[in-house]
Amino acid sequence: MNKLYFLFCLLWLACTYGQSKQDKQLEKKLDELLSSKFSLSEPGIEVLVAKKGEIVYNKAFGSANLELNVPIKPDMVFKLGSITKQFTAVAILQLVEQGKISLKDNLQKFIPDYPSYSQNITIENLLTHTSGIKDYMQIDYQEPYLERRDFKPKELIDLFKNVPLEFDPGTKYKYSNSGYYLLGYIIEKVSGKSYSAYLQENILKPLALNHTYFDNSNNIIPNRVNGYRKDGKVFKNTDYWSMTIAYAAGELISNTEDLLKWNEGLYSYKILKKETLEKAFVPFKLKDGSVVEYGYGWILKNVNGIKSIEHGGAITGFLTNEIYYPEEKVFVAALFNCECAPKDELSVDIASLVLGKTFQQEIKMDNALLNEYTGIYTLSTDTKRTITITNENGQLWAKISGQGTIPLIFQSDTKFQFKNVLGAECEFVKENGKVTKLNISQNGNFEWKKNQ
Repeated sequence: MNKLYFLFCLLWLACTYGQSKQDKQLEKKLDELLSSKFSLSEPGIEVLVAKKGEIVYNKAFGSANLELNVPIKPDMVFKLGSITKQFTAVAILQLVEQGKISLKDNLQKFIPDYPSYSQNITIENLLTHTSGIKDYMQIDYQEPYLERRDFKPKELIDLFKNVPLEFDPGTKYKYSNSGYYLLGYIIEKVSGKSYSAYLQENILKPLALNHTYFDNSNNIIPNRVNGYRKDGKVFKNTDYWSMTIAYAAGELISNTEDLLKWNEGLYSYKILKKETLEKAFVPFKLKDGSVVEYGYGWILKNVNGIKSIEHGGAITGFLTNEIYYPEEKVFVAALFNCECAPKDELSVDIASLVLGKTFQQEIKMDNALLNEYTGIYTLSTDTKRTITITNENGQLWAKISGQGTIPLIFQSDTKFQFKNVLGAECEFVKENGKVTKLNISQNGNFEWKKNQ
């Protein structure tokens, strides 16, 4: 008996030591990666990695306040931006479970004066960005500095409700904050409570998310970091925005530990039934039968055989990313306090180290062939939008109008991806021996014609 007990202890120590050694190696690699990107004199990052619900990495790099020279600590809170949409989606799904709302309900059932344009805009369309309603943050309003005003939800809805639909509901996917702003107001109408009161009572409190708040510049919020932007090589304080503008599309602030508790809380099925949550993770099918990489409040990807359930955020002064790999049971949260942070690049690098897998394969290309692809490509549906392809020492770069410059990674002689942009499949097309266009497939197919 004693020998068996001793042997069991040796096996247990061997297993725990092996895991500890693996985690230490991961910690060293992540430390090297992140310390090379962020210094104390610059805005930074807060990162958490968990495996099977257990935290294996939780650190912060860079400054929380450049003026006071305060370093970021792992428990500090950041603006989440569009990660808020997950919370809004869950609130809607709770109301569905209670029989107070249906995913097939028409928008006008809750907002009677919202124009229908002879179309059936459903709750499900709002959840999946397939409503055709133009993003209210992309509208050119006549009033200057509108973002600094405080709005009641219906006041802002009245500003964008008469803008014509961009497409028939359910026929296309186009990310739109308007859908989630409307969902926040619908939560209020159905529940009889404010959006913040409903979430506090039905989500934040039950899951003990004690470091998740509704952003308000007047409130004193413990451990709140400052947000920054970059003007050339100089960091600047971010511009002021009223968080009534973000509302149910991006109002929350939190830290990485609360985001882990949020993810774990969902899978405890305490606030939402299993069958309901699983429906949120099903890619939405358009009317033509094609599917998009979005469910109810989550982006759903399958890159190089690696499945993820995720959402990012971008809001004044902050970038965020929260990713769950269900098959590996790995959770990664990364919060940045500068609009200039390399969010996509680091999210891919961190996940690659944690999973020990490669997200993007690359083959070496002949330089003469690369030169055939250089030139200016114009979007067939919008001639103002261009992609300029250049060759710099055997590396193709794409300068995308309004979005910066990204290197190309080839998987074959014609097929490529943008580096660290997962889920976009791209291909150069030749006709009669000449390159005539490039096609990009990402939540829709987009044709870019080469200027001859």
